[in-house]
Amino acid sequence: MKKTAKKIQKFKLENKKITALTAYDYPTAKFLDMAGIDIILVGDSVANVVLGYDSTTKVSMNEMEIFTSAVSRGAKEALIVGDMPFLSYNVSYEDAIRNAGRFIKAGADAVKIEGGSEYIINLIKRMTESGIPVMAHLGFTPQYVNTIGGNLIQGKDFETTIKILEAAKKLEAAGAFSIVLEMVPKESAKYISERLTIPTIGIGAGVDCDGQILVVNDLIGKFDDYSPKFARKYFDSKEMILTTAKKYIEDVTSGVFPNDTESFSLKNEELVKLENHK
Repeated sequence: MKKTAKKIQKFKLENKKITALTAYDYPTAKFLDMAGIDIILVGDSVANVVLGYDSTTKVSMNEMEIFTSAVSRGAKEALIVGDMPFLSYNVSYEDAIRNAGRFIKAGADAVKIEGGSEYIINLIKRMTESGIPVMAHLGFTPQYVNTIGGNLIQGKDFETTIKILEAAKKLEAAGAFSIVLEMVPKESAKYISERLTIPTIGIGAGVDCDGQILVVNDLIGKFDDYSPKFARKYFDSKEMILTTAKKYIEDVTSGVFPNDTESFSLKNEELVKLENHK
């Protein structure tokens, strides 16, 4: 059964943990959906882990649309969330809603927006009024890395924890159906989560969030430029790919691939004609 933003909100009331992963292509989305994942985020992390950019700020709306379309063709039950890229929602309300609409038309069920400023709060209110569900994002917000000053933990003391909570409550009131908390101390994340009626989705924010999300390429070991402290690797795709590719190279160079069962053959009479042709 297709998961919706309302169903995800209900999970918190039912004390059911929410599971989320990123995906960027049809087969990965299909397999995650088959596994029973609740949310698939088409994350702007695609910039780093797929496209090889050195920052998430470099991925474009056009690129995000392509990946969202692919994911939507693979996942039929998970809630698909499109991650609005840098400057796709910051210029004006009209521009932001237009770009969010592009995500929905590409197959997303909702969009994700970083930040908790008054502009973002008003934007989320306008988006939800326009029929576009919004997942908010607080704590460390990668698109603001240049103003934050680096990949820094947020909410490290009482005052900043309260500021995050206050922003979260405003985002909740504006209509956000959930909030990602990234790189927040586990105690702070627990305090915030307990004081919201909408679910929190943690990434580097401890076990007491209402759900968890990871970048799938970190989960399966398919990206090794760097590894965040909070990313658990469940499988080593790099080693598997290296081993498989080396075996393939060995089989091709030694002449054992392809074998007869992996090749096509002429009928005997056609083979005779070919062999007798001068």
